[in-house]
This record gives sequence, C-alpha cells and structure tokens, in this order.
Amino acid sequence: MEKLLSHIAHLEIASPDVEASAEFYEKHFGLRIVDRIDGAVYLRCWGDHYRYSLVVREGAAPALTRMAWRTQSAEALEVAAARVQESGIEGTWVDSGNGHGRAFEFVGPFGHPVRLLWELERFEAESEFASIYPDRPEKRSSHAAAPRFLDHVTIASTDVDGFAEWHRDVLGFRLMARTQLDDTNVSVFSVLTTNEKSHDLGVVLDHSTTPGRVNHIAFWVDTHEELLITADVLMENGTPMEHGPGVHGIGEQQYLYFREPSGLRVELNSGGYRNYVPDWEANTWTPSAGGSNFYRNAPIPDSIFQSFPAANGLTATEEGIHPDMYAALVIS
Repeated sequence: MEKLLSHIAHLEIASPDVEASAEFYEKHFGLRIVDRIDGAVYLRCWGDHYRYSLVVREGAAPALTRMAWRTQSAEALEVAAARVQESGIEGTWVDSGNGHGRAFEFVGPFGHPVRLLWELERFEAESEFASIYPDRPEKRSSHAAAPRFLDHVTIASTDVDGFAEWHRDVLGFRLMARTQLDDTNVSVFSVLTTNEKSHDLGVVLDHSTTPGRVNHIAFWVDTHEELLITADVLMENGTPMEHGPGVHGIGEQQYLYFREPSGLRVELNSGGYRNYVPDWEANTWTPSAGGSNFYRNAPIPDSIFQSFPAANGLTATEEGIHPDMYAALVIS
C-alpha cells in the first residue's frame, strides 16, 4: 500500500475543569496557550511546526475527543477517506477549522474519533518567541521542563490485533510490535507507526464495554536529562510520578508517567530508536521479556491499568493484565 499518513498532528482531550488542565500544561509542563475559542484552549509545544498540538475542551470526564493525523499529500487525503468508507465506516467532510483546512472525520471501528487532514497552518512565531535558528518554529522554552513536541497517543480497544490490523490495512500504519501474555495467544498491547518512530499510536486491551477510551497521551523531550528534570520540576510543584522514570523494552524509550488535574495520564518520552525497514515484521513480546521495563526489575502500579473515561473494566499494558482481568481473558 502507498504511504497515506505522515504523522500525528494534534490531539483533542476533554477535562471537567478546562482552566485547571490548561494552567497545568502551561505553568507546570511548559506548553504555551495560543488560542481560546468557544471555551476550548489550544496549546503548543515549543518545537511544534503547526499552530497547536493539544486542544483541551470541556467534558464530564477525562477523555480523548479526537486524534488528528496529517496525510502525505492532498491526494493521499482523498485516498485515505475513500479507504475508510470502503471499509464500511461512514465519515464526514468538514470545512476548514482553526489552523487547518478541509478534513475528513469519522469514528474508528472501536469508537475513537479521528480527523484526517492535509492543509495545516505553519506556525510563525511572534517576535518575542522567534528563534535565531531557521529550522526552529520558535525559540526553546524558558520553562525548566518543556516538551519539544507531541509524540503519540495510546488508546484502549477490546481487540488489540483487530485494531492494529484495521489501521494497517486501511490507513497504512506499520505494525511494529505486540505483547501477548506468556504461554497464551492473547494480545494485550500493540504499537504502530506512520513513519520511522517506534510508534505514534499504541493500543492496550480493554476489558470494559465503553468504546473509544484512551490510556495516555505522550510528549517528547530531546534528552534523558530533560526527562529527569521534568520529573523533578513536576514533583516539586505538587505532581507525583505515577510510574518511572524508566526505560521501555519495546521501542527502548525513556519514560515517565504522571496525571494532569483532570486525572488523565500523560507520558513523557525521550531516546529510543528509529526503524526505517519498509518490510519490518513485528516481533511478539511477552511481559516477562521486559516490553514495559527494559531492566525487568520494577513492576507497574495498579493505577496504570486505568483508562479514560472510567468504565466497568480495566485495561492491560505492555506489562500484561491485572489479576482481575485474567480469568475473563485467558482460557486455560
């Protein structure tokens, strides 16, 4: 299949308290507010080439309200939209929105709202934010810990392999790795990418009946030292670390997890490797192989099995599943 998508462009999330979440992202995490429109707050990382990468909207509970992917070209947008509709999913063409042109919107097969677009407003910094380096969209943030750009999103699905295969077969994602439970064929985690990154889309197994849930959103810093500084700054300002810092086996990124005021989980990444192999065959990991923890020496907290919005079931991770999920998922 021809390459249809280029990368993740922005995420839209819901928060019961938009101002509290926006203040956290701006003052504690180092993003910058660029717009406030109809109650929604638009934020950017200092390295974003487009106007924004995160939109916070009002909602009853923390949730993912849309993930937006940029296509390879205007023609690729038309092809991708046609392939979605050929798969049996109806979508809608929408006119230009804030910072983007005509887009195709639909709800994926497991309940996640998606926007596909080509035309995006290139960010031009105001004079006070302009960088001396031509390739930087604006100067490096003066915040002690600030991500360079949006990295990925990990959602929840009742069928990990089915989710991965649909995104591969319809939209051309590359399947990079999966995790199956030891001694079973139950897939609990998978990562996919639109480019050479280890992933810009992850999926964990969902044991709830609520479609469209999200496990976390993730951002990127250039160095491991910046990641550690971020943990330091957040903790000194009242945000505890939920998990990490550590190193994932799958992708080999350094990571840390924490919660923003709505309760939504946020991950910060650095390091890892790039994979340029066009015919890459995804390896199958098991929890005991260290997919979540490269050093295999630190179990994850039970809270990581929570996804959003809260529902009548837990979700898995690359570490495996919660004991409460085992009897329902594994046939002995």
